[in-house]
Amino acid sequence: MKILDEIHVMGRSSLNGSVSIQGSKNAALPMMAASLMHKGLSVLRGCPRISDVFCMEEILKDLGAVTWWEGHDLYLDCTEADGIQIPAAYTGRMRSSVILLAPVLSRNHSCRIGYPGGCVIGKRPIDLHLMALRHLGAEIEEQEAYLSAYCGKFMGKEIVFPHSSVGATQQAVLAAVCACGETHVYGCAREPEVVWLCRYLETMGAKIQGVGTEHLYIQGVGELGPGKFQIPPDRIVAGTYLCAAAAARSRITLENVPVGELESFLEVYRKMGGQYEGKSGTLRINGERVCSPVPLVETGIYPGFPTDLQAPLMAVLAGIQGVSRIREKIFDDRFGSALQMRKMGAHIEITGNTAVICGTDTLKGCTTEAGDLRGGAALIIAALGAKGETCIRGTEFISRGYEHICEDLEALGCRIWQSSGKGNERI
Repeated sequence: MKILDEIHVMGRSSLNGSVSIQGSKNAALPMMAASLMHKGLSVLRGCPRISDVFCMEEILKDLGAVTWWEGHDLYLDCTEADGIQIPAAYTGRMRSSVILLAPVLSRNHSCRIGYPGGCVIGKRPIDLHLMALRHLGAEIEEQEAYLSAYCGKFMGKEIVFPHSSVGATQQAVLAAVCACGETHVYGCAREPEVVWLCRYLETMGAKIQGVGTEHLYIQGVGELGPGKFQIPPDRIVAGTYLCAAAAARSRITLENVPVGELESFLEVYRKMGGQYEGKSGTLRINGERVCSPVPLVETGIYPGFPTDLQAPLMAVLAGIQGVSRIREKIFDDRFGSALQMRKMGAHIEITGNTAVICGTDTLKGCTTEAGDLRGGAALIIAALGAKGETCIRGTEFISRGYEHICEDLEALGCRIWQSSGKGNERI
């Protein structure tokens, strides 16, 4: 099987048409982990067929689960998923694998997991994950390459997070739903991915109050039943395609869009001159009038501007004449794609956690290198507004979160193709 490791984009093409938004990566992964807590069959409908999901599927199979796909429906039979070892070969590829700690401990009482990795966008410590598990009764030994944990039974207790963390909130919820007694969790993240995990667990029999707020109250139950859930659409993919329409100054239609989860992004889109009309999950987008710089955008915890759309937005602003600023307040090293955009002629200066973008309409295609998932998508967006051909290498990062970004953009009229890096052989 040939490995396709480059994406080629011919810029300055007008986009037109309609595409549907895939299921959410960040919702699917914790739901897959939660499925371990039922000794039977669960199904996740509309699951994205992306490399991070495949990696999580391989981990579950290694633990003893039997899995199969029917289209985009993922079936997880965890009847015999009694394994406790999660090798570093898996966890080093995907930091979100740490979410497996609570389900494995809840079910099998012991877990040895390779230290989570798979991310190059700054420090993403797991201390709050471990704090929550220890509060509920887990004993955890931190080694250089592994975490070893034991818990005979989680016991309900009060957890107070000093700052918001999506993953740690999910970890606490997963540990508490089958714990003895009551658990109160304060300082919870309110991101949609936390809400969707709670809704999935509720279909399995979990008792959770305060969903969508900073205070979750969880009454532990003895065991969970089978899970059956429709994966919600991916708000970050939707935002990425909105940026594509803006960079190409085009009109497109997006189907299956979580419009309510994109309010902070759509506010910035309006400030740039973008227009849209939403109805029943359909978003009609007009990016033809995108021409205004934005004085300052700050990323923030939900419902603030999502950090995952910071790089795609930068790619759009790089092609808008005038001075814009982006301040990154979530991660400490998430401007990696700026250097690659400079190769294309973008004028971007980084000072601390702030990027100053002096937009230009003279971006030119060249060879670039994706260094992370959203940064890779941003390079595709920058290429849409650039003159000539852009080659993006390192596409394995992009495949972690986008199921068919090339096919979608090609359906909208973009001249885009993938190759093996040994010539421009199209797929």
